[in-house]
Amino acid sequence: MSIIIDGNTKLAVSGLTGREGSVHGLRNKAYGTDLVAGVTPGKGGQNVEGTPVFDTIAEAVTEAGANTSMIFVPARFAAPAINEAIDSGVETVIAITEGIPVLDMLATYWKAKEAGVRLIGPNCPGVLSPGKANVGIIPDRFFDPGPIGVVSKSGTLTYQIGNELKQAGTGNSSIVGIGGDPIIGSDFIDILKLYEADPDTELIVMVGEIGGDAEERAADFIAAEVSKPVVAYIAGFTAPPGKQMGHAGAIISGSSGTAQAKKDALEAKGVRVGESPTETAAIAVETLRGL
Repeated sequence: MSIIIDGNTKLAVSGLTGREGSVHGLRNKAYGTDLVAGVTPGKGGQNVEGTPVFDTIAEAVTEAGANTSMIFVPARFAAPAINEAIDSGVETVIAITEGIPVLDMLATYWKAKEAGVRLIGPNCPGVLSPGKANVGIIPDRFFDPGPIGVVSKSGTLTYQIGNELKQAGTGNSSIVGIGGDPIIGSDFIDILKLYEADPDTELIVMVGEIGGDAEERAADFIAAEVSKPVVAYIAGFTAPPGKQMGHAGAIISGSSGTAQAKKDALEAKGVRVGESPTETAAIAVETLRGL
């Protein structure tokens, strides 16, 4: 199995007629994802290399059977596009767009929660279930199918860990990039719950970063609710206090939100924490072989 996306995913891409949306939407299709529709207001009736385009996501659901929406539109249009997808009846919305205004996302976050729609992102690389489906911008060449689930705030570091797992002869059930913005649709705990319930995930790798308390809260959840081994990596050990590093949420103040504080919180709950992506992958392989 896998989580969030699989061979039953029917994808509609909001922004498929745009440059970035078409590049990545068609790359997802080439991987094997069932790309059933594009969505661009005013361009209904067109097609992108054989994929029909609709004016609304609701039409993509009723006419093409879409159950998953990928948002690849400019930031000023992204929250309304996500809201439209939530109202359309899709099960999952994966928002790649970065720079969505925080107040817009706050309202959209609660809208998704109230509707029971799973929202991944924004400002995320998407979700990949190796050998089954890819929705987003994750480079699939770094990942093979296998028993390790990954949940991450960082795209690039995840690719490195995935490639090292592949070189070690193992692979991944799914890779989920949750995004690094202050307000995201799904956090570590949401994804840890899915991996805990997935029979084909034997071990979980969690990639966090400085700022906020998501990793500390995840540590408490792991201790209380997760039976599978978890290995972690925290990006930002050299980050100076008060300076934003990378994502909008990656900022520390004093001792709060530091990489060391997160490492200590996770290790106190039994989670092994690597000091580099390479070491993290090595710990994961070692742990997996000991199961």
